Amino acid sequence: MILSIHNINKSFDGKDILRDASFHIENNEKAAIVGINGAGKTTLLKIIIGQLAADSGDVTFSKDVTWGYLAQNQNVQTENTIFEELMEVKKHVIELEENLRAAEEEMKHVTGDELTRLMDRYTFMNEQFQRMSGYSWQSEVTGVARGLGFSEDELDKKISTLSGGQKTRVALGKLLLSSPDLIILDEPTNHLDMNSIRWLENYLLNYKGAVLIVSHDRYFLDKIVGKVIEVENTLVSSFVGNYSAYSVKKEQKRLAQWSAYMKQQQEIKHQEEVIAKLKSFNREKSIKRAESREKMLEKTVRIDKPATIDDSMKISLKPSCESGKDVLEADNLSKSFGSQELFSNISFEIKKGEHVAIIGDNGTGKTTLLKMINGLESIDSGKITLGTKVEIGYYDQEHHVLNDNKTLFDELQDAYPSLNNTEIRNTLAAFLFTGDDVFKRIGDLSGGEKGRVSLAKLMLSDANFLILDEPTNHLDITSKEILESAISGYEGTVLYVSHDRYFINKTATRILDLTRKSMVNYIGNYDYYIEHVEEKMQNTFGTSDTGTSSIGAPAASSSAPSAATAQSSGSNDYKAQKEAKARRKKIEAALKKCEEDIAKLESRDNEITELISDPAVGSDLAKLRKLTDEQTDIQEKLSALYDEWEELSSEEI
Repeated sequence: MILSIHNINKSFDGKDILRDASFHIENNEKAAIVGINGAGKTTLLKIIIGQLAADSGDVTFSKDVTWGYLAQNQNVQTENTIFEELMEVKKHVIELEENLRAAEEEMKHVTGDELTRLMDRYTFMNEQFQRMSGYSWQSEVTGVARGLGFSEDELDKKISTLSGGQKTRVALGKLLLSSPDLIILDEPTNHLDMNSIRWLENYLLNYKGAVLIVSHDRYFLDKIVGKVIEVENTLVSSFVGNYSAYSVKKEQKRLAQWSAYMKQQQEIKHQEEVIAKLKSFNREKSIKRAESREKMLEKTVRIDKPATIDDSMKISLKPSCESGKDVLEADNLSKSFGSQELFSNISFEIKKGEHVAIIGDNGTGKTTLLKMINGLESIDSGKITLGTKVEIGYYDQEHHVLNDNKTLFDELQDAYPSLNNTEIRNTLAAFLFTGDDVFKRIGDLSGGEKGRVSLAKLMLSDANFLILDEPTNHLDITSKEILESAISGYEGTVLYVSHDRYFINKTATRILDLTRKSMVNYIGNYDYYIEHVEEKMQNTFGTSDTGTSSIGAPAASSSAPSAATAQSSGSNDYKAQKEAKARRKKIEAALKKCEEDIAKLESRDNEITELISDPAVGSDLAKLRKLTDEQTDIQEKLSALYDEWEELSSEEI
């Protein structure tokens, strides 16, 4: 074990963020921290690295463990070039190499004991140099730079001229090159294109140290991690397996929690009814038993009601009118900015009902192409033709369709004046904006919140052709899954740009790869693309797709139950359920008969009491004795029936 987190607690302004958070990271383990936006994932990372103090609890690193941390955004201030900045990590190796060269030169000019001393020192330094992989440091630096998407020409760029995303990639490169025992990454794929993400996956998979990642990239997590640490409602839980395995286990755990909660609620209700019934018997023995049950009920540790799945973001995207069969035809499109040519003579068609994803490296022109289709960017040459009755709904990743000075309510009301207040509120509620949230300013929202408002506007439009630019950016995993469900069920046509491979895999029926200034077509989802990309690139360009790695599908689990086992298990479950049902019906019938017998005897007991109080009966000693004997017999029978009822009622649940 290289890292132990024990009972961490953290609150802000009296609001709990983390409660008794505990988990550990083993040597070489690859783990992910997941949770909705605002759950406390980044807070937990900052506590681990010491940037933030916990209110209580302990963070313990093993002795001599080294770690490195990559924050989501970097603001590197230096006049170094990219290559010089990456070289800083290897400074000690470079200095040692310089010392070796100096020693080699010095040995040429000395003899005797001095030469022996120098040779011993040289041997020691050379062994150190080899342990540090000193002879390959330069190729390691350039390999990491290229893997993270920097071309050889870009390595001479000054850090001060880079964008925020490029600076983050440089910081990630420095972290990887430093090779700590534990790499801690906060959303490492945000600024990487698909080739770079695949490269990083392979790098981390083969990394000899441990890795702890916060990420919403489910495909990335599926490939890398063997443990998922969930932060939900201030609590931390650990699951063995990748993201998909966690998702299944999470649902199983949720169902088990609900089952336990509902069972306890049923038992509590039942006990309260039994207590009330025992008190109604109005006998000392029954009252004492009722009081005993009340004390036991008070001592019961109540199970908290499990948090419901946040599934209120239900998006219904149904086109109000149907388009013709031909939705879009792009013929020989070309686009350049100055001397930079993005693509040349690309052609493609989109048919009604298709869900098409455009993928490609950063800077290949994906967003520009969407803007050209929307008439927001000029076409250098070629033609774009929309089909009959095509109505476009456009989702802009920079949310230019939103007015920062308006409230959420006004944004929708001004765009759709025919809607009443209730309809606007219901629409915003579907996207998790409730109560006074609807009066927030657009400009005060986070990126993910703006994304949800843009999607709300899109939902209300009359569009039958959705054009989406990075729709999952800034959305947490829950919101992504709900959006996936909506897009998958959408009956209209969808064209979108995304680097979210899990999203593409779930929603795309076709992929257009914008690569090498051309468009390559794949009829299938992302898994199909991965399977055929090497062959397609070879056939199209005569070379394979550099940067794409072939990763085989995981072998079927040996622990998976066979069909026969599953059938046998199902048969046994059915038999057990049938037996339990029969037993429950038998108890219910016995309980009903017992209550009927009690009612009859109690009624007769009341009749006898009234008769005895009659002076005419009281003066008739023979009749009085007969009635009192009957009443004694009734009390004995009632006592037995009360005991029987209590026993049966305890078995009823």
